[in-house]
Amino acid sequence: MRILVSNDDGYNAPGLEALVEALSGLGDITVVAPETNHSGASNSLTLNRPLSVRTAANGFVYVNGTPSDCVHVALTGLMDARPDLVVSGINNGANMGDDTLYSGTVAAATEGYLFGIPAIAFSLVDKGWEHIESAARAARQIVERQIADPLGAPVLLNVNIPNRRFEDLHGVRVTRLGKRHPSEPVVRSTTPYGEPIYWIGPVGLALDATPGTDFHAVTEGAVSVTPLRLDLTHTGQLDEVRTWAGPLCASV
Repeated sequence: MRILVSNDDGYNAPGLEALVEALSGLGDITVVAPETNHSGASNSLTLNRPLSVRTAANGFVYVNGTPSDCVHVALTGLMDARPDLVVSGINNGANMGDDTLYSGTVAAATEGYLFGIPAIAFSLVDKGWEHIESAARAARQIVERQIADPLGAPVLLNVNIPNRRFEDLHGVRVTRLGKRHPSEPVVRSTTPYGEPIYWIGPVGLALDATPGTDFHAVTEGAVSVTPLRLDLTHTGQLDEVRTWAGPLCASV
């Protein structure tokens, strides 16, 4: 069993170290992670400069690029054999609902999924690393399940784990993504030279946290597992858009 592990918090993040330790013994583990924190990087690839690859004292490989860069470089240039599983995390903070569109943690897993490799992204719901060992233990159980009984097709799973003792977790629930309110306004400030600068504001509160969503599951102390897909086509609007675009199509 070959497992590629990455993250978006950087190669020296406690969540990555805890995840790798928890997965020890499950297979041949390769770690390729960003040199620095790339939270919110989404699926971006670095195309305007070359990437450097270095190895830390603990054997972790780190790249001066994004999470997607790390997995892409690992799969297409660093690893001698294709991995059986790509695992990302454990992230310092939740990736639920709309967060998944921005998440570098989910993006690292997505890059593996794009190559046809099963992939799992793990996140700890609240920032600060409290109960990270419990989250790592829960992550191992999910990876063990995938190894013992692999899902039939390449799959992309988004997992969020509440900050609780392992014994206090209320099981695992398969969920759909919830929804958030729009983000809070940007925070305006100035440089020492009087120039305006802006910080992106905090994420919005949960808008759809009804039963069945990831928000609802973690609120009740359960581990949320959401299968994701990448087809962004709004199939329900195809007929409407065909009608709307009819005069345009006829004039071409």
